[in-house]
Amino acid sequence: MAVIGGCALAAAVAACGGSAPSSSHTSTPKPTPSATSTTSTSTSASITAIKTNWTTFFNFKTPTSQQVALLENGSDFTSAINGMKSNPIASGANAKVLSVTNVTPTTATVKYNVLLGTAVALPNQTGTAVYQDGTWKVGDASLCGLLGLELKKSELPPACSSAG
Repeated sequence: MAVIGGCALAAAVAACGGSAPSSSHTSTPKPTPSATSTTSTSTSASITAIKTNWTTFFNFKTPTSQQVALLENGSDFTSAINGMKSNPIASGANAKVLSVTNVTPTTATVKYNVLLGTAVALPNQTGTAVYQDGTWKVGDASLCGLLGLELKKSELPPACSSAG
């Protein structure tokens, strides 16, 4: 539970990509500057919020009430968070967000490392951020997947049975 109590995520979100068809016409319609600007600004603001909230949640020096507020359905996990905090190793755990991709209005994929102090304990983890109640939060399925690395299924918080 030491590393896991510190954090990690197991939920992965698949990405898909594509390209626009090419055209030989020189008068291709372009999006209006305001639409492009608004979308870019919105995505940029979401990425910033996700990085900040993800890092804050996985810093186990953060007050429990704030961690609960930054976890999807967080009030269902208060006991689990307090349990993790009681582990002395968890107090040095944190996360470094490497990237945020696949941002939609309600979800995003987060790639990150779990650190114990400055040492990488779990590299290149993938999790999901969820937009809930006006805030970008760590997806509860991500936390449950992390807890599942260390705990028996019967020891997982009851909220994990219904987590995404």
